[in-house]
Amino acid sequence: MDEIDKKIIMQLQTDGRTTLRELAQSVGFTSMGTKKRLERLIKNGTIKISALINLSALDLHPAIVMLEMESADAMQEILTRFEQCPRIMRMFKTVGGFNLVAIVVAETPETLESISMENCSLRCSRGIRRSEFYPISETYFSSFLQIRGNLAHQEKKTNPCNVDCNLCKRYEKQKCVGCSATSNYRGSL
Repeated sequence: MDEIDKKIIMQLQTDGRTTLRELAQSVGFTSMGTKKRLERLIKNGTIKISALINLSALDLHPAIVMLEMESADAMQEILTRFEQCPRIMRMFKTVGGFNLVAIVVAETPETLESISMENCSLRCSRGIRRSEFYPISETYFSSFLQIRGNLAHQEKKTNPCNVDCNLCKRYEKQKCVGCSATSNYRGSL
């Protein structure tokens, strides 16, 4: 990646709707040269152009979940179980005391509480030695994050984590909006 690629990336991070003409002017290339550079960056996986969501504008409630797993098998099991979960925005494997860290999001504080402790929670999985759950009170530098909305509204009968919302007391008492990937969902996303 050279200085031209960096300029293209920085401009797209500032405004993802920048036109090819504007990109070309900012880097001093022709539109065709800029287009080739942009296509190469996308093709080789250096960048991906997508929409980010303003969590504050949608009144979404993020949290950080930290997990210390007992084994590599337990870690793989949790990664597989939650791979299609629309509430998990990102999951990171780390080196240190906690070896899995996730950023999760919920539509209400009550739903955030549910995903911190109910059967659909990352923390309720097998093979966890210890866990920490931190609701995020404020986001600095940018409140825009990428959520996995493409996993929501699939009208599935079963949650991706194989937990049935209909059997959950918090869902029954309307203290949780349910899983957004299922037909049980009562939320706003």
